[in-house]
Amino acid sequence: MSTDLSPQRPGILFVWTDVDPAYEDDFNRWYDREHVGERRDVPGMRSATRYRAATHDGRRYLGLYRAENLDVFRSAAYQQVFQHQTPWSVTNLGRMRNTVRRVCTIRNETGLGAGAWLVVVRQGSDTSESGLTALNTLAAQVAEMDGVVATRLLVPDPNLSTPLPAEPATGRVLDPILLIETTSEPVAAAVARIAGDAVPAGEIATLNLLWHLGG
Repeated sequence: MSTDLSPQRPGILFVWTDVDPAYEDDFNRWYDREHVGERRDVPGMRSATRYRAATHDGRRYLGLYRAENLDVFRSAAYQQVFQHQTPWSVTNLGRMRNTVRRVCTIRNETGLGAGAWLVVVRQGSDTSESGLTALNTLAAQVAEMDGVVATRLLVPDPNLSTPLPAEPATGRVLDPILLIETTSEPVAAAVARIAGDAVPAGEIATLNLLWHLGG
């Protein structure tokens, strides 16, 4: 497992949300036709990926935007699109529910690429180094499983992880997040069971790949 602690490690924008079901079709059109491409076109942004949970209990949609480093999210180009949302964006941002927006450093990474199914593990209330260690240990354990193609440990940046309107600004926990990319739903389910034992106080979800843009 990589342990590079350079400030130039890759960054990632993590936006996990539910949406008002009455507007879900328009929400997906907005994401697919405008939002993903707009964010991906920011200089230094390397890829954008969308996932959807198989069930409606909890947050259903996840967007991941990988960047060269955290400086991309401080750049004038990114701030322009973030602070000057289009009317369509403003409408759909208002339809989000229970949103989690984090700008993170990719602290550790194994494997390559994106799988058909993703397991998201949030540490929960433990934001200490011991919480990171627990997720690192879990990543090393599942990385050896057949059907696990990549793991990424994310550490939120407190200054860049400003909330969207659907997330309260107070009481937010900037806990580490582990992403586990897998090839199939059965593998994802097995990984989720292992994660539940390893991080009993955490939040665990499985989502399937919708589409991927970029490298």
